[in-house]
Amino acid sequence: MDAPNNSDLTCSKEKLIELSHAKMPFGRFKGQYLSALPDAYLVWFKQKGFPKNELGRMLMEVYEIKLNGLEYLLSKIRKEFPNSK
Repeated sequence: MDAPNNSDLTCSKEKLIELSHAKMPFGRFKGQYLSALPDAYLVWFKQKGFPKNELGRMLMEVYEIKLNGLEYLLSKIRKEFPNSK
């Protein structure tokens, strides 16, 4: 397996910054950071199927991050890069 190159890491860094600032655009949790959504809500999406769009991709990533107990990283990233969306 090849090591990631710098452009892959930059892309990943940008995606994590974007994910840390992403907010729910609709519904009961409109305006909340995706990482602050209740676990039960993310599990519901997992069971029903995530939307087949950018929001769905981000919800799936947040689900996986929270499943592994790493949501504190998104909060830390949000604090370290406050000027992003």
